[in-house]
Amino acid sequence: MSLLYLFHKPFQVLTQFTDSQGRDTLAQWLDIPDIYPAGRLDYDSEGLLLLTDDGMLAHRITHPDHKQPKTYLVLVEGQPDDNALTALSKGITLKDGLTRPARVRRVASPQVPERTPPVRRRANIVDTWLEISITEGRNRQVRRMTAHVGHPTLRLIRTAIGQWTLGSLSPGEWRRETIHMPRAPQSKNTRPSRERPRRKPR
Repeated sequence: MSLLYLFHKPFQVLTQFTDSQGRDTLAQWLDIPDIYPAGRLDYDSEGLLLLTDDGMLAHRITHPDHKQPKTYLVLVEGQPDDNALTALSKGITLKDGLTRPARVRRVASPQVPERTPPVRRRANIVDTWLEISITEGRNRQVRRMTAHVGHPTLRLIRTAIGQWTLGSLSPGEWRRETIHMPRAPQSKNTRPSRERPRRKPR
């Protein structure tokens, strides 16, 4: 059995436990010894971050061979047309090469927590929410993809990594799951045992 922690990372929190520049880190939110992030999430992004003390589990989550899809709610500037959405879904040629095909769709304004500070909006420009799922983990990939088609990302919230979802966790809350790791390659899935969300007082 392995322990996996699902954490709703707030805006402007580093996905590490120390910082020489005095910025907020995971240490301000998680008082759990000997865990580390399985993957990363940018300082200016929000949402699901997975942490564990099990190296094998971390490998299964992060290694490209497993292609864990990552899903994001993305607020972009303007109103992307069908051509822009098609380009995002087929792949965008960035400086580090062509991105893999993605799932992209427009969504109605989701019920998401208020952000502090709030998103800056420009007068007379309508913003659009997209749901984007990718199977890569390039640096700031989603932001670069939307900027490439002329719609800069204003807010980015990761809602799922593979089978794990943000669910009802609020920013700063976390929950723990007990994962029964497969004993043999033919075992298909982990079986999580969930606990109630917790939040560490700041």
